[in-house]
Amino acid sequence: MKKVVFIVCWLVGHVVSAQDSIVIRGEVMDRLQKMTISNAQILTVSGADTFFTKAGYHGNFSVKVPKSERYLLTATHPLYQESFREFYNSKKKDTLEVVIEMNASSVIDTVVVHPTGVPQKLFADSLLSVADFEVLKDGNLLLLTYPKRLSKGSELILWNPFTSERLNRMVVPEARAQELVRDYRGNPHLVCEKKVYGIYVDGFRIQVSTLEKDYFQKYLSPILDTNKSKLYFSTFNKDYPAFDYYSFDQLDSTYTKIVSITDKLMMELYRSEYKWADVRVKIWAKTKEYETGIDAEIWVGANYFTQSIYYKELYAPMFHRNDTLFVFDYYRDQLMRFDAKGEQIDSIPIYHHYHPKETGWKKKLIQDRVTGQIYAVMDIAGYTYIRLVNTDTGELGNKVKLEYRYVEKVEIYDNQAFYIYRKFESPQKKFLYKEKLPFYFPPANVPQGDLVKGL
Repeated sequence: MKKVVFIVCWLVGHVVSAQDSIVIRGEVMDRLQKMTISNAQILTVSGADTFFTKAGYHGNFSVKVPKSERYLLTATHPLYQESFREFYNSKKKDTLEVVIEMNASSVIDTVVVHPTGVPQKLFADSLLSVADFEVLKDGNLLLLTYPKRLSKGSELILWNPFTSERLNRMVVPEARAQELVRDYRGNPHLVCEKKVYGIYVDGFRIQVSTLEKDYFQKYLSPILDTNKSKLYFSTFNKDYPAFDYYSFDQLDSTYTKIVSITDKLMMELYRSEYKWADVRVKIWAKTKEYETGIDAEIWVGANYFTQSIYYKELYAPMFHRNDTLFVFDYYRDQLMRFDAKGEQIDSIPIYHHYHPKETGWKKKLIQDRVTGQIYAVMDIAGYTYIRLVNTDTGELGNKVKLEYRYVEKVEIYDNQAFYIYRKFESPQKKFLYKEKLPFYFPPANVPQGDLVKGL
């Protein structure tokens, strides 16, 4: 009985102490340059307790500590002098906001400055090739790697590009891994042949949870983005030449159609396939129509015309930046702009998808998840060119040529181009590189989900 009373008292004491705490949120800044400092180590002393945390890619940090009269924060960084910040919580607040300023170290062994347009090698291994990658919010990289073939076995690596240090690794449970994707919340997922694995990175740890692939494709993949009260999703199906963009209001559970995308010529050819089908196929399609209510022409088009060389999947991506939605409808030659409610603001003509052999257009637009800028990726004679899309005029900016030929998996993050490259006709493994782009855009309010993959 005494043991029971002791345990109950111990639990009650811990519950009370857990409630009697505050959250300290802060930002680490360069005192002279007034720029945020990433990956600084923060030591917080609250009473007799000590807590460690790490500032993220944009210098932000957050730590939960017991309430105390006095707090002492110490920030350390390899390139800066140690900085101290002492303060008192005189007003008994539950949340405190602080700024820690640091001075650059007067003695630095080696400082490497990477100029614009010069490739910087982020990950290179003599035994592993990079198949795919994701840039995480704290600036670390999540890499999908393999030793020989991706279908024969792979592993996930958490990599620090600032120190070239492997923080953690995990063997993929399923042999046939395919790619890394992000859901509408920005959480990475590993898509395999049979299952999908949700990935959660907690500090230096990699944790995974298993999802059924059908569930992921049916309920998560169609959702493209979200804001405070709305979800944006599409009815895209790779075997049908039309789809719609919708918004769903989570407050009143209402659906609103934003815009419909249709390739009229492809739709005419798609439905006309029924005319040339033999009798057995027509009977089968009519039976399906009676069972499902879907036109027999669609059944024949989905099962036969999509297998021909004439069928092309639709490509009309949507992007979100600040309070504006951008829909590139290449079948009406329009860039349409909508507000956050899904109401159209205006539309402007676009023509950069014409003459693809001359321009190198490959149906690929990508968005910088930090700045929100949208770029067209071109390919001319094996070289990749990045061109900024002016969302006010619809025109493309000057060509920015990446250094290497035949690069793969191009992504842009914080005004830098990331890509995978292996020397042509070389036994070298596939390495991960990045290049600074010759312009700078400030951060914007951008969703972290993957709005382009799957379209």
